[in-house]
Amino acid sequence: MIGLGFVYCVAGVTFVIFAAQSLMAKRWANGAFQALIALSFLAGDRLGDVGNGVLVLALVAIAATGRMRRGEGAPMPTDRGARVFVPALVIPAVALLGTLAFKQFPTLVDPKQATLVALAAGTLIALALGLYLMRARPAAAFVAGRGLIDDIGWAAVMPQMLASLGAVFALAGVGQVVGGLMGQVIPTGSVIGAVIAYALGMAVFTMIMGNAFAAFPVMAAAIGVPLLVRGAGGDPAVVAAVGMLAGFCGTLMTPMAANFNLVPAVLLELKDRYSVIRAQIPTALPLLLFNILLLYWMIA
Repeated sequence: MIGLGFVYCVAGVTFVIFAAQSLMAKRWANGAFQALIALSFLAGDRLGDVGNGVLVLALVAIAATGRMRRGEGAPMPTDRGARVFVPALVIPAVALLGTLAFKQFPTLVDPKQATLVALAAGTLIALALGLYLMRARPAAAFVAGRGLIDDIGWAAVMPQMLASLGAVFALAGVGQVVGGLMGQVIPTGSVIGAVIAYALGMAVFTMIMGNAFAAFPVMAAAIGVPLLVRGAGGDPAVVAAVGMLAGFCGTLMTPMAANFNLVPAVLLELKDRYSVIRAQIPTALPLLLFNILLLYWMIA
């Protein structure tokens, strides 16, 4: 059965190629960093908790040396017109269609991982299509990809690390502590109070931790499940989905989400490293208010 193993294999092989290219170019720190990421994808389940912990410490140590270098700026074709956008549109299209199709074949693809498998398949299809449209050699895609990863640098592993932080917080009982504090503030039986606390809490915790996936276990345990699902009878899927959207509003407003907000400023060579965040705040705040109103309307 095809599942996460396929996705990890695609990602792992990609980083193996990046690491090999970096080492051939004598970019030792970049190559070692990318090789460790490849190892985590290809053999993380065999390393065990201690092994993966050491691997993460090694990644941090490499990033802390300051010896990782920016990308070399691979030349890109400029005469292909609007066709360059076709591969980018293929990825979400295949992900959507694949998700719907794979669920009809539960013996072929793990139904729980159908979306991720379809996303990986869409990426491979988009890669092949892009190479055809650009009349480029396969190596060109990996050279450009490695340049982008080099520009992103240490921030490439932030989503995984921050999501892991959320799991640690959940196991440590942070959600119960926050829930106890919120219970003293939210009026008993107040649905709107619980909705506001949940949505704002998702946004604020996301801003602190840099990732909505890290904030979700805390706020779900504190308010989402006990007050909105059990207490107010809200649909768990709705509470989770709108809560994540509220968290994404926080993502737009925090430098902790470096891979979203600081890296683009570096890639675009903007003088103000926080200019991306400032540009997103006028969108994030009204969207957060809309999520609060939507969730209250769907529960009340």
